Amino acid sequence: MSKIGKKKILIPKEVNISINGDNLDIKGPYGNKKINLDTKLFEVNINENKELSIKPKRKNDDIKKMWGMNRSLLNNTIIGVNKGFVKTLEMTGVGYKAAIKDSSLNLQLGYSHVIDFEIPKHVKIIVEKQTTIKINGFDKQQVGMVASKIKIFRPSEPYKGKGIKEKGEYVVRKEGKKK
Repeated sequence: MSKIGKKKILIPKEVNISINGDNLDIKGPYGNKKINLDTKLFEVNINENKELSIKPKRKNDDIKKMWGMNRSLLNNTIIGVNKGFVKTLEMTGVGYKAAIKDSSLNLQLGYSHVIDFEIPKHVKIIVEKQTTIKINGFDKQQVGMVASKIKIFRPSEPYKGKGIKEKGEYVVRKEGKKK
């Protein structure tokens, strides 16, 4: 049995879910999303207490693995359309700056050129300070992908700690050369 798959998902008042064949249409204040769920393998039920449950029609090892994953995807989508997801990035380094121009994020990261990052459609990026970037969206995977793509431009290095990292991320520092 899947420990995660057995848990029921509470549906908030603001979220509406409709089942259309293999598709689940989830609508909330932050956006709408469709999830494709294989109804040959899984059965989805919504009871009157606004609880969503997913159960496999037959059980084997492969279906048990997919059971928990599908439940997590449904739960993340419901949380996303209701509250949204946020990632905060911090830039550390002399002259590191971020600014938003039109629909792109301009990054000055100590290179000889400015890096322009095109902001995806369903993601909102806010530059709070010149060194703090806030990424908002209703899709957890897309918010994480945008954050990781921005972090790749200048990863945190272990000697001086310069680079881009997530808020709360700890960079293990190394000792420099000794004479």
